[in-house]
Amino acid sequence: MFALSNFKFQQIPGQAKPNKTDTTKNTKVLKKSSLDSKLEYYAKDSINTDMEKEISYLYGGARVVYEGFELDADFIRFDSKNKIIFASGVKSEKGKYVGRPIFKMGEEGAAIADSLIYNTQTKEGIVYSVYKEQEGGYFSGGKTKMQPDHEFHVAGTTYSTCNLPEPHYGIHITKGIATENHILTGPVYMEFEGIPMPLGLPFAFFPKPNKKASGFILPTPGEDATRGFSLTNGGYYFAFNDYMDARIMGNIFTNGSYDLNLTSNYTKRYKYNGNLNFAYSSTRNGLEGTPQYKPQKNFNVTWSHSQNPNARPGTTFSASVNAGTSSYYSVTAANGTYDANAMLRNTMSSSISYGKVFGDGLFNFTSALRHSQETQSKTISLTLPDVNLNMATISPFDSKKSVGEKKWYQKLTVGYGFQASNTVSTKEDLLFTQDGLKRFKNGFQHTIPISLPFNLFQYLNFNSSVNYTERWYMQTIEKKYIRNVPSDIVVTDTLDGFKRAGEYNLSMGMTTKLYGRKDFKNLGGIKAIRHVMTPSISFTYKPDFASIKNTVYRDQQYYINDLRPGKLVPTNEYVRDANGNILKYSTFEQGIYGGPSQGKQASIGFSLDNNVELKVRSSKDTTGNGERKIQILQGLSLSSSYNFVQPQKKLAPINFGGRSQFTDKLGINFGGTFSPYLVEQVAYTTGTGANQVTTYSYQEVDKYTWTEGKFPRLVSLNLSFDYSLNPEAIKSHQKNVDNLRNDVSNNRTAEQAEQLAAISRDPNAFVDFNIPWNINFSYNFNYNNPLSMAASRSITNTVNFSGDFNLTSKWKVQFRSGYDFKANNLSQTSFAIYRDLHCWDLSANWVPFGIYQSYSIDIRVKASILQDLKLSKRKGYYTTY
Repeated sequence: MFALSNFKFQQIPGQAKPNKTDTTKNTKVLKKSSLDSKLEYYAKDSINTDMEKEISYLYGGARVVYEGFELDADFIRFDSKNKIIFASGVKSEKGKYVGRPIFKMGEEGAAIADSLIYNTQTKEGIVYSVYKEQEGGYFSGGKTKMQPDHEFHVAGTTYSTCNLPEPHYGIHITKGIATENHILTGPVYMEFEGIPMPLGLPFAFFPKPNKKASGFILPTPGEDATRGFSLTNGGYYFAFNDYMDARIMGNIFTNGSYDLNLTSNYTKRYKYNGNLNFAYSSTRNGLEGTPQYKPQKNFNVTWSHSQNPNARPGTTFSASVNAGTSSYYSVTAANGTYDANAMLRNTMSSSISYGKVFGDGLFNFTSALRHSQETQSKTISLTLPDVNLNMATISPFDSKKSVGEKKWYQKLTVGYGFQASNTVSTKEDLLFTQDGLKRFKNGFQHTIPISLPFNLFQYLNFNSSVNYTERWYMQTIEKKYIRNVPSDIVVTDTLDGFKRAGEYNLSMGMTTKLYGRKDFKNLGGIKAIRHVMTPSISFTYKPDFASIKNTVYRDQQYYINDLRPGKLVPTNEYVRDANGNILKYSTFEQGIYGGPSQGKQASIGFSLDNNVELKVRSSKDTTGNGERKIQILQGLSLSSSYNFVQPQKKLAPINFGGRSQFTDKLGINFGGTFSPYLVEQVAYTTGTGANQVTTYSYQEVDKYTWTEGKFPRLVSLNLSFDYSLNPEAIKSHQKNVDNLRNDVSNNRTAEQAEQLAAISRDPNAFVDFNIPWNINFSYNFNYNNPLSMAASRSITNTVNFSGDFNLTSKWKVQFRSGYDFKANNLSQTSFAIYRDLHCWDLSANWVPFGIYQSYSIDIRVKASILQDLKLSKRKGYYTTY
């Protein structure tokens, strides 16, 4: 309810400032001899005064200022004898009522009225047909009587969030009393287009706090075809202070299902802000007595925290947590939001990190707690914690006072890195069992890189380096092999105790650039073509740490099986490869950082990167001399390596990749792998005597394809591109997201935070009626065939498309779908229709088929202050059990 005090009014443009002083002849001041306080009044047109009756008449742009009361109108009458002010508008030559009174009290905003009467002595008054804004709502019409005790009696007033002079809808208050802290009314009812509706209450009580206050949130009744009748989104709001709040919400269904949700937001300006959400659900589907009726209990925790970079320079702390049961999003339909991206999510991850830079920027320390889940396999990985300490590279032989060209030894750089981690990877249901903590693995790793760059012949850039890595573990493994048919049994024991091992490698690399250009004079709009090649070659050497005595490598030895635990008896037999060599295993192979690598390496690596671009005449340049560049190939790379000391398959697979931006709208990414080896049928024999078994299988052999006149085999290929028929839509979407993120207010509600996240994930989540149409589609192709045979071939081929278009300036249709050519089926498909109803909006969402088949129709008030004023109809996917 409106009032002339204790309310925050919206300042109306044109309202004169309180300290405005007019020096024209039409400005007059009544001193304290006639009033308790000084009164100023002014008129642009004229002022007439009846000295006998002590009444002044102000015409045209009249203004009165008395204490904290300010009044502007085209006509004001002031009776100084009775201390009564009357103000109204006037009729223009065209018969239009103009110059309505605009008034304000103290520090509050202004309001408009048809006319008003105000007694400066008793502080009483009557206002007719007031119109003013208050916290997103508008009061209009009716009659208001001001009382000296700051109470306001109203009659015939309409409250609405529609800002039109004649609102589309409103809550009509027949009579009521407004005080500083609450509003008490008589009968109230709804109006649509000025027509009373049979929707009302005999009386109403509205709290009117001047700050956030705790209170109950009324639930919404509903019905679900599977879970029965329901009360949803009911709960309690806690307003702890200006920096923190919380809300407990719940849903309950007659079949025994229920949901609980706790949301809390916190902020400290210029320091940090964040939000926390905990959700728990117990869901029953199907009929009582069926297996589906058994409750499915799920939970989910999300936490987001960010620190202002200027709060503590050199120190950072952030959190992004999303953890819970794997089936939470699918069973609860993303907590009832039906967000397709969330429902189809197959991973969840979390990270809580802290970082600090110290030692004048020389050292950088970071630590993090991490978590990841695979919702399909229901596996979970935890890292508690992961610690990194890195030292920036230094030049120990370089002097800070040195000038001119550096000596070769002054370019030598040394660095240091330290890592420590404690991780576990297991099934969800095993994590919190009695032996769950014993599954954690931990380790430490030190790295020391030493590098020396130098140039030869001005164009050849060389870099030589030595890298040393050492790993520490508190646990190692021991393997025992037992003969068995068809495959050997391996018994692995975990041994406690500190072990360490180091390894090193030497490398040197060279790179340069080659440029080629061809100009054209008579080739249409093409003026030139430019080709840039970046060849690189490197040599790496690493000894075979498995052949060094007293290392972490052990022979794979056979044991005689004994049913008694710990009583396996070793033999003098060992596991050997096809050439009769004894195989080895690493006692560090289950360590989180691995161990020294097996096998000697003396390899040469080579790569070639290509960029090709055209220079063409610009059609947008009116002078005829303008040019623009078109990237034909960007980063077309070929790479491989050759290990001179490797016994077999010395040449590594040949990798290629690149991208091409044909137009501003179309870009293609591609990549793949060629194998230089032939595939043949190979016989493999196991066992001896009567237990001897020979099997045949196709596999790569150590023979190059070109020995038989063939090209290397294509074993993998990936191709992807996306295209937008209206790129301006993406720019508009990004601009809208940036505006939301750059909002100075950090006091976002949980709904606003989730909407912002949805907009970031999905451009179609933002309904922009300024873009008439937009179509996006993407294509992904993946081919894998390691043996170049039909049996080993795997192809995935999918296309996804989405978009929207405006039927009219108020109607928008959105769609999202795709097609999986391998499954020969449509992917998740959804349609949405939006209708802008000015102060209301209508939305309809439909998933026509699939496991999330559902629909919903909502019509609601736009303004958040009346967010519960809505009508919803939905059919959840639960009905498809």
